[in-house]
Amino acid sequence: MDKETDKSKNGCITDADGLGTVKIANDVVAMIAGLAAMEVDGVSAMSGNITDELMGKVGITNIVMKKQTKGVKVDILEGTVSVDLALTLEYGYNIRATCNKVQEKVKSALETMTGFEVSDVNIRIIGIKMQDNK
Repeated sequence: MDKETDKSKNGCITDADGLGTVKIANDVVAMIAGLAAMEVDGVSAMSGNITDELMGKVGITNIVMKKQTKGVKVDILEGTVSVDLALTLEYGYNIRATCNKVQEKVKSALETMTGFEVSDVNIRIIGIKMQDNK
């Protein structure tokens, strides 16, 4: 089935046959981005901001979605996706090379799975995980 992104509505895909629309929630797009980022060697964890952490501590959270979307912010505007990621990387990996791989992986996953154009994948490194000494 050919898909055409409806540029007039955010997060909507209209099929070419005119059977209807499919709305993709921002959290779903964020989950895809988060899972793709975690598949890259050298990425240790997705990291949320202080507001997310505090909300989680007082129980304001959707546990399934939050675990996969922690550290991911997605904006969908006129069929174009912009992604911001906050990552913790593993010690010993080249930061620039790892981030380039994350950007490519996230862009590819989102474009393949949603049909949206990805304008940018911005990454903020918030920490380095040291290896455990055993």
